[in-house]
Amino acid sequence: MPVRIGDVEHLKFEDFYQENRDACLRAVLATTGDRQLAEDLVAEAFTRAWMSWRRVSRHPAPHAWIVRVALNTRVTWWRRRRHEVALTDHETVNPAMADGIDVDPTLLVALRRLPQRQREVVALRVFLDLDTETTARTLGIAPGTVTAHLSRAVATLRGDLATVNSQEGER
Repeated sequence: MPVRIGDVEHLKFEDFYQENRDACLRAVLATTGDRQLAEDLVAEAFTRAWMSWRRVSRHPAPHAWIVRVALNTRVTWWRRRRHEVALTDHETVNPAMADGIDVDPTLLVALRRLPQRQREVVALRVFLDLDTETTARTLGIAPGTVTAHLSRAVATLRGDLATVNSQEGER
């Protein structure tokens, strides 16, 4: 049975989704610290990618596009909600919510202590394995700034995680 062009686009998107969903989810989770919020943001970003798939598929790093859209969506949602009364605190890391996506809950807690931009750099450089140039373009900052944020983040995480490990060793 012949495949129509629309079906080919659909199959390409489906393959892209299957190959990149978990990595994008881990990257957004590392930034937000909230699994449910990260899942919602990634779903929204993939929906937007599907709606603009011809353009997104030509992006040099479509998975970075997904993460950036997810993080931008988070800001948009936050702006809409900031005048509402919060019933739950989405900024608090619940380690149980991290089950099933291979991110150590201790690491998530340490990541939440980092400034937002450092979390974003770690998410793109470490969880998505993007190079410095692509990360800089995705975040709209200079490559040197990416390097500086990553260096500071790694130093902070090293200190935080070493402290946690030494405390566990004393028990």
